[in-house]
Amino acid sequence: MEIILVFIFALGYLAITLEHTLKIDKLIPALAMMAILWAVIALGHMPVYEVNTTLKKLDPTHIDEILLHHLGKTAEIIIFLLGAMTIVEIIDYFNGFSTIKSFIKTKSKRSLLCIFAVLAFILSAIIDNLTATIVLITILQKVIIDRDTRLWFAGLIIISANAGGAWSPIGDVTTTMLWIADKVTTIKLITYLFLPSVVCVIVPVFVAFFLPAFKGNIKMDDIDDDDAIHKHGSTMLYLGLLAIVFVPVFKTITHLPPYVGMMFSLALVSTFAEIFSAAKINITSIDQESDAASHHSPVHKSLSKIELPSILFFLGILLAVAALESLGMLFAFAETLNTTIPNTDIVIMLLGFGSAVIDNVPLVAASIGMFSEPTDSGLWHFIAFSAGTGGSMLIIGSAAGVVAMGMEKIDFFWYFKNISWLALLGFISGSITFMLLRGFVV
Repeated sequence: MEIILVFIFALGYLAITLEHTLKIDKLIPALAMMAILWAVIALGHMPVYEVNTTLKKLDPTHIDEILLHHLGKTAEIIIFLLGAMTIVEIIDYFNGFSTIKSFIKTKSKRSLLCIFAVLAFILSAIIDNLTATIVLITILQKVIIDRDTRLWFAGLIIISANAGGAWSPIGDVTTTMLWIADKVTTIKLITYLFLPSVVCVIVPVFVAFFLPAFKGNIKMDDIDDDDAIHKHGSTMLYLGLLAIVFVPVFKTITHLPPYVGMMFSLALVSTFAEIFSAAKINITSIDQESDAASHHSPVHKSLSKIELPSILFFLGILLAVAALESLGMLFAFAETLNTTIPNTDIVIMLLGFGSAVIDNVPLVAASIGMFSEPTDSGLWHFIAFSAGTGGSMLIIGSAAGVVAMGMEKIDFFWYFKNISWLALLGFISGSITFMLLRGFVV
């Protein structure tokens, strides 16, 4: 029976990986795989277990209890992401991100590369790497006219955004998963990964300086009238970013789950958004007066624009991996892996290479069930770094790469030929830096 489950999971995984070839959104195989796996477990009356991380053993439990347990853990991540996505959309509603474009004055390609790399690195740590990539490529399209030049900048933005997301608990979905699962804490995550992430950006950017694509100056497009900054745009940008950054602080002070802090931040940002738009503060009512106001409400409009397919994908893939974890299969696989390859650093680096080929969300979800190291073990931080930055080696290996591919119509093989080797240099350099730094972190 377990062989059948592994086959179903592998088939679903393959469909997710080949979503662009099959032209089927990856949420469909993720949801189908999840439902079928749990159905087979229920119909086959298979024994399920909960991993006891303290004693590093499996405790028998009932399917209803373990499913509810995993649903609760998954819901924490989903609600957190919903809050973060809504805040970002509210900022965009006020055209707040146009404030960033007003800071760009230089025409030097190398100077622009530094500016976009730094912006991608910082923004991705605050609003996540996917959103940071969307924002910066949108700005890039308005700043650089020549498409061939833009492609090179987009490639370095992907590398920088993924590196920036790795060292922040709110910068990448996989890092957020580890944070919410209490595998890493904010202070230790930054201590362990900030410097390796910086190296992961600096090395590719430095090498890119000597490439012909980044020599000379560019022709800059004029700022469009449509991009005129909203009178509250800058305020909402700074308020939204501060609200998201406040979430880890809220968790540290209250010891409550991160999604509680994110909901508080969303409520705060929404309040100012409604005041600035002169709409009624009535988010939940469904009466006619509220419906009429909703057409002018930034909160309602922002909620309608969030990426629900991505949310459903996370639901499907996390619960699918949870099904294998509940059977003890991931725990057993980790034992076999540790016996076969005693050096866990090699295993985790292979995970980084794997995240470039297949989605890093299920890889990290599986690793959470595979290993039972305590909170803030170096293993968890290395997993966060490898999964976050390894995806840059292929354009389909990260959410940032996929969205850039869609926005700029970047060819897979063009990226593989011109950008992948730069990403590989960054990944290897950052990994070595982590291994050297790890011995000094207490």
